[in-house]
Amino acid sequence: MQVSIETTSGLERRMTIVVPSETFEDKVKTKLEDTARQARLDGFRPGKVPIREIRRRFGSAIRQEIAGELMQHAFFDAVQQEDVTPAGTPSLEIVNMDPGVDLEFTATFEVFPTVELAPFSKVSVKRLQADVTEADVDRVVEHLRSQRKTFNPVERGAAEGDQVKIDFTGRLDGDVFDGGSGEDVTFVIGEGRMIEDFDKGVRGASAGETVTFDATFPDDYNAEHLRGKTVQFEVSVKEVAEAELPALDEEFFANFGVTEGGLEAFRAEVRKSMEGELETAINRQLKEQVMAELARLHEIQLPEALVKREIDALRQQMLQQMQMYGQQDGMPDFPDDLFRDEAVRRVKVGLVINEIVDTQELKPSAERVRERIEAEAKNYAQPQQVIDWYYSNHQQLQQIEMAVLEEQVMEAVVEQADVTEVPSDYEAVISGRALGHDHDHDHDHDHEHHHDDSGEKSGKGSD
Repeated sequence: MQVSIETTSGLERRMTIVVPSETFEDKVKTKLEDTARQARLDGFRPGKVPIREIRRRFGSAIRQEIAGELMQHAFFDAVQQEDVTPAGTPSLEIVNMDPGVDLEFTATFEVFPTVELAPFSKVSVKRLQADVTEADVDRVVEHLRSQRKTFNPVERGAAEGDQVKIDFTGRLDGDVFDGGSGEDVTFVIGEGRMIEDFDKGVRGASAGETVTFDATFPDDYNAEHLRGKTVQFEVSVKEVAEAELPALDEEFFANFGVTEGGLEAFRAEVRKSMEGELETAINRQLKEQVMAELARLHEIQLPEALVKREIDALRQQMLQQMQMYGQQDGMPDFPDDLFRDEAVRRVKVGLVINEIVDTQELKPSAERVRERIEAEAKNYAQPQQVIDWYYSNHQQLQQIEMAVLEEQVMEAVVEQADVTEVPSDYEAVISGRALGHDHDHDHDHDHEHHHDDSGEKSGKGSD
């Protein structure tokens, strides 16, 4: 096998590979003979079809099939011979596959770039410092109570925190508009589910009362035809219910797995969970900074094949999230440009991390891998079965190992980086405000809101 390689542009290489005619023709002959033994053609007994007839009928397709198989194997051998690492699937093109001459083809592909690591001392990050206080625990306990509150009907005007059940009709320029009406709609006043003017218009109304008011939609409302428009709503209040928080008793504690020790044990469990969440948030925000710094400090020519693969992964991730939130039909065809910047950043950082792993000869810590798996297994009734499953499932185990390895890379960088310790507090760290980023984190669950044409903002989240 003869191999030559040339640089066409940047990271792109074109490899020309020549496979001896004897090798090609021997495989074609073998395939023709196999086909003759298996072929069933009119006018011939099974297994007795002459080779010349097989060649006449199937010869061209068989040569094409054998050429494809040979090209795949020859390319694999050639990249090992030339010590090159393709960054994506090659584009194979036949130059010559005529009978009696050598099989010649080209393989065009991108290679991985050379990464010159910048000194880690140029990495500048802020590490947050915070503790969980008793006041923080108080707030989270009240939040947990609020999540499990019940509502009891009352005979008075609706106020902040009350849940109301209503029928409503909205009119834009005197006409009822699509999506502007609803029956038996329930919402809690002051929680932000409805647009502000609608929320205000219902306050003070009692069950059995009908109120009419104007409400102006925000300029950033997602329904473009309603942005900034003033709509007249007619609202019939069917029920006003007052919130009642559950008592801090044994029944409440049992919902969180605390069956002994009462309030003190429950608060200790809440604190433990908060401290874990705090540590995770601090490490996550430190990692985000390190990633951003590694991207900033390195200029690398990126293989387009890797960028395209990452774009496809990000697009698939977004579609899965949309399906998770209930959208099944009419999924949009998101353009590549929507994901390109993030894909470029991820590919660049990934290449830098790989270079750090190679140069520092890092291996995933078996002890840390075990700790992660055991921590995950604790959430299940039979932890040992979960542990055994991870260690018997190569793909799942590899995911844990890669996460641990990435953690070790972060530590290696931070050890030499310019680190500024920044005092903060639990709320600021969890929300992301401590570093000027709002993660919209609400203690123990995230919220994602969207608007509809009725003036309602629907919120979906998971505990």
